[in-house]
Amino acid sequence: MAESGRKIVARNRKASFNFSLEETFDAGLVLTGAEIKSIRQNRVNFQDGFVEERDGEMWLMGVHISPYEQSGTYGAFNPDRARKLLLHKREIRQIGAKIRERGYTCVPTMIFLERGKAKVQIALAKGKKLYDKRADMAKRDSDREIRQRLKERNYD
Repeated sequence: MAESGRKIVARNRKASFNFSLEETFDAGLVLTGAEIKSIRQNRVNFQDGFVEERDGEMWLMGVHISPYEQSGTYGAFNPDRARKLLLHKREIRQIGAKIRERGYTCVPTMIFLERGKAKVQIALAKGKKLYDKRADMAKRDSDREIRQRLKERNYD
């Protein structure tokens, strides 16, 4: 679970099902108030999340971070607000160019803590067609069946 000081908070399993992921980037998150405490409590939902470019900056959209309960009204924030991503200029240009291409999008795949800082892993992705999804499910089922048969054979 923890690789090189990383604590994975949440994964977007639907991203790899709905998209073919090509290249991943780790980005910092600009958070306010008690949002980091909510993230540490795993109160994150990013099923509908995506990355958008605005004025040469990357923004994380559609990610819901639930309000921290112990903060009261002091730290009240909009749980669905756009959050700025911290990336290098070269990465921003590279992602922006791909997003402008037809068929590409950028989706969050994982939120993790690294040395106490919240970070998000984003991936350049192309949407899958229905037949691609069916082929992936069939391959996964056949692989599972092969593993089970090999396991049975080794126990005999």
